Amino acid sequence: MSARETSDKPLGFKVVIPARYGSTRLPGKPILPIAGKPMIQHVVERARASAADEILVATDDPRIAEVCHGFGAEVVMTGSAHRSGSERITEVIELRGWDDDVVVVNLQGDEPAMPAALLDQVARDLAGIADLGMSTLAVPISDRATLFDPHVVKVVTDARGYALYFSRAPMPWHRDEFLANRAELPTSVPFLRHIGLYAYRVGFLKRYLAWAPSPLEVAESLEQLRVLWHGERIHVAIAVSEPGPGVDTASDLAKAERLLA
Repeated sequence: MSARETSDKPLGFKVVIPARYGSTRLPGKPILPIAGKPMIQHVVERARASAADEILVATDDPRIAEVCHGFGAEVVMTGSAHRSGSERITEVIELRGWDDDVVVVNLQGDEPAMPAALLDQVARDLAGIADLGMSTLAVPISDRATLFDPHVVKVVTDARGYALYFSRAPMPWHRDEFLANRAELPTSVPFLRHIGLYAYRVGFLKRYLAWAPSPLEVAESLEQLRVLWHGERIHVAIAVSEPGPGVDTASDLAKAERLLA
C-alpha cells in the first residue's frame, strides 16, 4: 500500500492527551479558563468529536486530574520525570497493555482548537501504511513572517511525503530567489509548517523510548528528530483543514479566547 492510500476499515484509534502543570511561560495552562471552560476540557471535546474509541488524559498533577474528573474525562496518572509527551504516552501504553499494532494519537493538552477531522486524518494516514510507525501533518506556508519565525516548525519531505528534516530555521533555502527577492516567498518550492499532532503504532513508541536523544533533537528542541536520526520514517500528510492556535503564552490564551468564545 502506498503512502497516499488510506484504509477502508473503521479507524478505532486511541487518543492520549499529555498534560503537565509546570509550563515555564504559562504555569497551570491546562486548567486555565477559555470561554468558560478549562483549556483541557476544550481539548478533550475535540477528541470526543473524532472517531477515537478511547480518550485518556495523561498527567502527573492532581490538580489537572481533579479538573478532568469534573467534566467526566478519563485520567491516567503518570510519573513526573517524563521529558516529553511521547514519553508520558509510552507509560500509558505500558499501564494499559495495548497491543503493538494499536494506533495512538498524541493530542497535546494545549491545543484547544485542534479540528477533530485532523485527528481522524493522521490516524487514518498511519493505518493506511502497513510498515510505518509514525505519521504527522503539515500545512503550506504562504508568508515570509511565518517561514522565518523560529517558533514555527518547518518540515521538508520527499516525493512520497516522508519527512527529510524538521527545523525551526527557514527551509528549504532557495539560494537564488532569496538573494534576488527577500520580500516574497519563492513559488518554485513548497514551504510547509509542521502541525504538532502525531499518530504512532504502539510497537514503534516502545522502540522510540529505548533510543537515546539525538544531537539534532537537542539542538532544535524537536523530539521528532530522534526518529529520523535513528533511521525511521515519518509520513507527513497535508492537513485537510487549518488548525486553530495552540497555547504557549498569555497572548496565545487571549487568541484562543477570542476564537472559542
